[in-house]
Amino acid sequence: MPSNPATYVVASVTSPDAPTPLHVVDSGPPVPDWEAVYRDHVGPLYRFVYARTGNHADAEDITSTVFMRALPRLHAEVSAAELRGYLRATARTVIADVWRDRHRTVFEEIDEESTPNHDRVDSASPDVESLLQRLPGNYRTVLELRFLRGYSVKETATAMGVSVSNAKVMQLRALRRAAAIEAAR
Repeated sequence: MPSNPATYVVASVTSPDAPTPLHVVDSGPPVPDWEAVYRDHVGPLYRFVYARTGNHADAEDITSTVFMRALPRLHAEVSAAELRGYLRATARTVIADVWRDRHRTVFEEIDEESTPNHDRVDSASPDVESLLQRLPGNYRTVLELRFLRGYSVKETATAMGVSVSNAKVMQLRALRRAAAIEAAR
């Protein structure tokens, strides 16, 4: 049996209990020297991982995991650039897996259009009223609905009879105008 466990040889094996011989099938073309592949790529890969983790112990663990995942899937005829790219892609996946497992972080997208604004003001102060009075009607309405009444963007758009995109743009412009008015005081 060859020293490399990834190389298989066609052989006939007979068992005393079985009258017919068993055949082991060749796995395909010979594989490159994995030790040479490891030696050539472990340093650059370790530096790549360390630059992203900032921790020597994690970089060592992730580098070894990358080789364990990547080497069985590689073909003998890949170029050095393809090998390096595959190792880096595998490293990014392993880093993401470690991060997810360690921090158990679930990322959820907040639907800004249907989420109400809970930071609304219960009553308008005199300064807010005077500022709102100095804004054009549509700007005043969008700010009142969004920030004084706590409407979501979608609810504001429906109340004003405009599209959601238009309500977002109007809100941005109204806030900029209000900031400019306040800065001019």
